[in-house]
Amino acid sequence: MTTLWITNVRLEKGFIYENDRIVGTETEIYHLKVEEGKITEISDKAPNPNENLYDAKKQLLLPSLRDMHIHIDKTYYGGPWKACTPITKGIFTRLEEEKELLPKLLPTAQQRAEKMIELYLKNGHTHIRTHCNVDPVIGLGNLEATVNALKKYEDVLTYEIVAFPQHGLLRSDSVQLIRDAMKNGATLVGGVDPATVDRNIEKSLATIFEIAVENNKGVDIHLHDPNTLGAFTFERMAHYTKEAGLKGKATISHGIALGDLQGGALSEMAAILKDQEIDVTTTVPVNRATIPIPTLDQLGITVSTGHDSITDHWSPFGTGNTIQKLGVLAERFRMIDEYSLTRALKYATGGITPLNENGERVWPKVGDNATMMLVNASCSAEAIARRATVEALFFKGKKVECKLKETNTVQV
Repeated sequence: MTTLWITNVRLEKGFIYENDRIVGTETEIYHLKVEEGKITEISDKAPNPNENLYDAKKQLLLPSLRDMHIHIDKTYYGGPWKACTPITKGIFTRLEEEKELLPKLLPTAQQRAEKMIELYLKNGHTHIRTHCNVDPVIGLGNLEATVNALKKYEDVLTYEIVAFPQHGLLRSDSVQLIRDAMKNGATLVGGVDPATVDRNIEKSLATIFEIAVENNKGVDIHLHDPNTLGAFTFERMAHYTKEAGLKGKATISHGIALGDLQGGALSEMAAILKDQEIDVTTTVPVNRATIPIPTLDQLGITVSTGHDSITDHWSPFGTGNTIQKLGVLAERFRMIDEYSLTRALKYATGGITPLNENGERVWPKVGDNATMMLVNASCSAEAIARRATVEALFFKGKKVECKLKETNTVQV
């Protein structure tokens, strides 16, 4: 049995109150015993110095991170700098670009994906949900590169792959390709704007859910349409989720129309989504109205964050630093007090926070997977507000090390 003691770990103990107001977070130093990937002991007594030890040097232990929306199959990351061309036809400008660009990128797609995975590991991630282009231009080429890249990292992270018909499921006649993708490594069925791109909400959604049911998988659909058109698409998606028996297995990516709904309209929409346990992912955009993340959370909708892209032909921005993104989220919604900042962490950890709403430690516990990270902060609130750096990452008790030794850029 492999045993590791992670010593001198800072764990959150509870909230500090003044006049019934939370003003800080109390922490303690502990030693964690890890066996076969699980935490088997949490002790305040130092272990035998002859044990296998890793000194955490009083750094804060937090749950590792999850990026729930990224495209690692088409990125300039790892290659030379390249800015974007101007948009003249909305989303269709980028779709036309991809007809020439994707074949050129394919020979180095796996190498660039691996470099992106390394960036995520460096920034504390142990789970990635990546969307992967499946279309007549590239066929299953990007999927093969994505699967091959992720398989090399199965000992340090988990992942999901969304078969993504970027050029439109119906518009580009990609139905059979998506079916083929589900047999060749994809784990979720994707889609994009059934109204604007496919021009047929009902047929597009029906086909997406039909393929999902055929393969006993969930769905994750890009929905950018705003206002009432976007809201109507949400309602129809909820209908097809219920009809297909996929409650709890459907995701809305972006969900821009949620940023346009207010008051009773937002509450009613949240109730529809909650009924089918449809979750939402967001990049916390700053160039448009951001969906009301804290309100959706209060209404019972699970919200997760993702980076979408890290320097590609869609956007020159993106860092892969989710702690930094959570800081942006907190700023955007004025989450400036201790309690609110501690809550922000859950949007990137699958809902896990060290302390629950009552300030009781609920993580880590004996029996938990030893999948976690050490950061240079005194508490999770400071980690978010001050954009703490990740000092070490563990996956099921194993310290994650960089696999890519070569630092040369990939030519694209």
